[in-house]
Amino acid sequence: MAPPCGMFVSDVPERSSGAEFRRGVPERLTGPRAGGKNGGMGEHMGEEDRAIVESLVSVVWADGEVAQRELEMLEALLEGFGASGEEAAELRSYAEVPRKLADIPITELSFGARRTVLQHAVIMTWVDGAQGDEERAFLGKMCEALRIPSEEAQSLIGSANERAQQLLATLTAEEQ
Repeated sequence: MAPPCGMFVSDVPERSSGAEFRRGVPERLTGPRAGGKNGGMGEHMGEEDRAIVESLVSVVWADGEVAQRELEMLEALLEGFGASGEEAAELRSYAEVPRKLADIPITELSFGARRTVLQHAVIMTWVDGAQGDEERAFLGKMCEALRIPSEEAQSLIGSANERAQQLLATLTAEEQ
């Protein structure tokens, strides 16, 4: 079964350095009408939505490698946030370069958006099948960077971990 965004695992190496970001991505996601509502003919992304995606690129690079499913998740977010073809291309280009916590555009993220970033980040740390120590440490540092109080952060991380494990179990069952 194809991964959620219509990409095929065989089209892109399991782990990459990021240069293969576009390889294997369906034309509907990379073509001139990619992204946006109504099949790419919709509105542009909002500034905050763009900041959320940019923030999540640092998560993709947290362990120094980019997994296929992490790329798929970024593609789904581009589509979900209604990125125009130009915006999607810019963000794909942005994602090809390793990013760190310092690259998170904190001033462009509202109170709620910072929590959204954290929850998506947790899920992204699970998409390659396991959440490693390096990724857990990264999430802890991300909470500080996002200025989310420790108690609240632990609650958000706990619920997102549960959701991620449920999603992973569903994906694994569908692939078999």
